[in-house]
Amino acid sequence: MGVVIEREEWALTPLAYPLLSAAGLAAALLLPYFSAARTPAHAAGSSSSPFDVGAAPFLRFRRVFLVIFSLASVVEGIQSVFGEDEFVRCGLGREQMAARLAATAAAALFPGAISGVVADKIGPRRACIFYWVLQLAVGALKSFSALGCAWINNFILTLASSLFSFCFETWLVVEHEKQDQKQDLLFDTFWVMTFFESVSLIGSQEITNVLVSNDDNGFLLPYAFAATLSVVGILYMRNASSTTQHASAVGSYQKSFFAHVLRDKRVLILVLAQAGIHFAISAFWFLWAPTIVADGRYAQLSVIYPCFLASRMLGSAGFPWFYGATAPLRNEDSLTIAYIGAGLALSIVAYDYQEIGTLVILFCIFHACVGFILPSLARLRTKYLPNELRGGMMSFSLSLGNAAIFVFLLQGAHPRSIPNSTILGLASCGLLGAGGCIHMLRRWRKHTRQNARSL
Repeated sequence: MGVVIEREEWALTPLAYPLLSAAGLAAALLLPYFSAARTPAHAAGSSSSPFDVGAAPFLRFRRVFLVIFSLASVVEGIQSVFGEDEFVRCGLGREQMAARLAATAAAALFPGAISGVVADKIGPRRACIFYWVLQLAVGALKSFSALGCAWINNFILTLASSLFSFCFETWLVVEHEKQDQKQDLLFDTFWVMTFFESVSLIGSQEITNVLVSNDDNGFLLPYAFAATLSVVGILYMRNASSTTQHASAVGSYQKSFFAHVLRDKRVLILVLAQAGIHFAISAFWFLWAPTIVADGRYAQLSVIYPCFLASRMLGSAGFPWFYGATAPLRNEDSLTIAYIGAGLALSIVAYDYQEIGTLVILFCIFHACVGFILPSLARLRTKYLPNELRGGMMSFSLSLGNAAIFVFLLQGAHPRSIPNSTILGLASCGLLGAGGCIHMLRRWRKHTRQNARSL
């Protein structure tokens, strides 16, 4: 008599994703009607949509910028969503995947660290073109399944992801300064960027699911589609108006970097805060799936992941409610709370909690905090950092996070060297420490204001 093993399946409630998405859209669309700071503009007859505000020249640029940025986010999503499946197709196990990723992270660590400096020197438009060229190379190579397992693909992709984190933001800020727009419009664009990025990542997952079914002939359509989008991005950026960056000699750039980044406590705090959130997001990406299915139950991961992105949409849409003259808390205070919330969510996961429903809720809280943290950090960078050093500062912070990622990936190449809960626990400690740093930044700014008043 045969033994029948029943597989227990955990299913997500069908209302989770629609409710999260509706909450995010409601937070964005209802903002002009409930924010006192935006009521005069609405009453004057301007657009009530937060996606369609600003003077005519900057509004045209903003629309095109969001389209190009969304295309870049779709390409990033295709590369990340299809990446794990690619390793499986190559016949790589968990330890082999970790070793491959560790080698790639080590090879890209130095180029990734100096990529921001190079981007600052050549200007944001050329940096964006270079990003699209890298994505085109990766998409063209990975379109053929025989070349998909080459380690050079992961190296180029790591370098492109490093550029993606700051080249579009720098381009936006330079154009904003060029047109002499109000700073509130720039802060609004920061959270809209995070909102559109989350929507684009969801769209990239749908595109990949549609195109991946027709790859039996050795030609992978998702990567071919990403290469096509890269060509579109290159053609637009070549025809875009050239925005001259603050060109400077290498020596003067080095002196400016030491003065405004390494010797400025406020900017160093932002460096550590950015490194902490980068490491936490990377740790989540590697460990969320094995954590959810660790108890042996089956769960549809492709349905759960869009809920995390919808939570990120909700967090980014909540950002404009917490800054400005009428906000209940100052931006540093809200950012501190978001860091603490994300850290506590991961700390509970690191405690090895096994209930899938609770894990999904905690990961949704983590992503909602991430959606709030990213535009908040961009806002603080604009306040405390000269724009000509933005790429160098961000690549420096990312290199710190990548160094920690490399160490844990190297350990993960050997079975049972470091438990997943330990990595998540360290990510949680990093987030809590970053929250403490932001609180120190708030106290320093308050103390500086008090000294100025006494004078």
